[in-house]
Amino acid sequence: MANDPIHQFQISKIVPIQIGGIDFSFTNASLFMVATVACAAGFLYFATSQRGLIPGRAQSVAEMSYEFIAGMLREGAGSSGMKFFPLVFSLFMFVLTANLLGMFPYFYTITSQIIVTFALALLVIGTVIVYGFYKHGLHFLQLFVPSGIPGLLIPLVVAIEVISFLSRPISLSVRLFANMLAGHITLKVFAGFVASLGTMGALGVGGAVLPLIMTVALTGLEFLVAFLQAYVFAVLTCMYLNDAIHPGGH
Repeated sequence: MANDPIHQFQISKIVPIQIGGIDFSFTNASLFMVATVACAAGFLYFATSQRGLIPGRAQSVAEMSYEFIAGMLREGAGSSGMKFFPLVFSLFMFVLTANLLGMFPYFYTITSQIIVTFALALLVIGTVIVYGFYKHGLHFLQLFVPSGIPGLLIPLVVAIEVISFLSRPISLSVRLFANMLAGHITLKVFAGFVASLGTMGALGVGGAVLPLIMTVALTGLEFLVAFLQAYVFAVLTCMYLNDAIHPGGH
């Protein structure tokens, strides 16, 4: 079981709760979702609680994160997109913190669960749809009819645009889920090689050097992937919000 690369993604109940035949149990995934929110909120609170003219390390990281997302949102959705800053910043910090917590031994990686990433993606797409219709009414449907399209091609283009729009939550969620899942499985496999070869005497210990080096290298790569996946999720969120603010490019 210790070397099973899939076992790390198993959901186990901590506090079993049944209400009306529906399972509302508090699980290890629930625990680490709460821990993710607590860590992200706690870091930002304590980093900015004593705001100084000369920022310390924690305050510098918090301010850099703020400016990073603000710049990304202005570039992706324009100045009018800043009304969505709390949403984008919260999503970025949640995904980044969840990815980083998953790098600790025996910690649970909640972004390796497709239901979690799909819920985040539905939040983004739901916001786009609700705000788009609220702000533009039926003109929001211009999003599916690009300007300059010949009349004969409009039905085909509209069908393609609708399918593309509906696939957004799937691609947004699967990208994050698949990268975290694959990375942690690969790490577990190479770490398992090290543990298995280490029990085979001197020859096995010598043979364990290569998978050990690969494990260390993959660990460094996974930290980079943890940031990149949070960045990609935030960038795509900004792009989708731009469609709600400026449907049809108007």
